[in-house]
Amino acid sequence: MANLAVLRIKREFKEVMKSNEEILQCHIKIEVANDNWTELRGEIGGPPETPYEGGNFILEIKLPETYPFNPPKVRFITRIWHPNISSVTGAICLDILKNKWAAGMTMRTVLMSLQALLAAAEPDNPQDAVVAYQYKEKYDLFLLTAKHWTNAYAGGPHNLPDCDSKTKRLIDMGIDEHKARSVLSKENWNLENATECLFH
Repeated sequence: MANLAVLRIKREFKEVMKSNEEILQCHIKIEVANDNWTELRGEIGGPPETPYEGGNFILEIKLPETYPFNPPKVRFITRIWHPNISSVTGAICLDILKNKWAAGMTMRTVLMSLQALLAAAEPDNPQDAVVAYQYKEKYDLFLLTAKHWTNAYAGGPHNLPDCDSKTKRLIDMGIDEHKARSVLSKENWNLENATECLFH
């Protein structure tokens, strides 16, 4: 492992600690995973006035040996319903994690950018086509689904008994909870269509 990446991330950590108050206000956090400076765990709070509000989202961050000249590899560990984040793998579609990365950027930039992405989705450049379609064509259902996922996976405050009861109906039929939720989400919470999909 090149020392450059480790030295750089240690310096970034010090800077993050210094701006602690700002970090607390923004609800972002970063820590070392497994005592390895190239494997980090990020955390971002869902931005206010979005369906992610009140949720806490965990990120896996892996730094390449060439960091900061190449971007970190970041994915959501917490499941999330968002057009630019895969609902299956947590992969993220964000230009600064690809071709728009610059060596002057830091982990703080990354976390703040991801938080901004939660507040301003780009459905025309999706990572998850199903979510993007719902976002563009059935926005109310998108909001409902995103709130439900925030509640189920990120400890969100939303109470959505209709989604919960439909998910439970499928669980009672022997379907795994996450699979039940995924299929219902893709089928716009139509229980009949979801059942058809699962048992056809």
